Amino acid sequence: MSLTIRLSRIGRKNQPAYKLVVSNTRDKRNGKFVDILGHFNPFDPQNKFSYDKEKYEKWVKNGALVTEAVKKLMENKYEFVKYDPKKIKEEKANAKKQAEEAEKEAKTEQKDEEIKTESKVEEEKPDTEKEEVTPDAKEENKEEEKKEETDQTPVEESKEEIQEDNKGE
Repeated sequence: MSLTIRLSRIGRKNQPAYKLVVSNTRDKRNGKFVDILGHFNPFDPQNKFSYDKEKYEKWVKNGALVTEAVKKLMENKYEFVKYDPKKIKEEKANAKKQAEEAEKEAKTEQKDEEIKTESKVEEEKPDTEKEEVTPDAKEENKEEEKKEETDQTPVEESKEEIQEDNKGE
């Protein structure tokens, strides 16, 4: 059975106060508890947080887990944030947009690096390895292009003939 040191909510509506308790990890937040270690009231400026150090240290030595909120309270870094679902939705949407933008930037940087490495590789090649284009090869390329052009023109002419035949009927 694992134990947790956590805050248990008490107080009235819109005026929360908390007990610092040791309870079974699987119990409800405000359910059964083993021991009360202290109190936390975010709205009381005089006595915001008080706890029994000896009991706290005893439970931690015995293996009790401590929640993040309690750790921050012990370090005096805890800030009470009132729950606002609208703000949470906005923050999630903003975080999602920022993540997408960062992903896009990473992709563009990666492409830039690939281009730079390719250009470096081309620059490093010696002149003897570069392909030399002979006049005969140029003529062969021109002949191939002409063949491709002539292959396309009869298809276009036959399409025009078919369209004219359909109009005549």
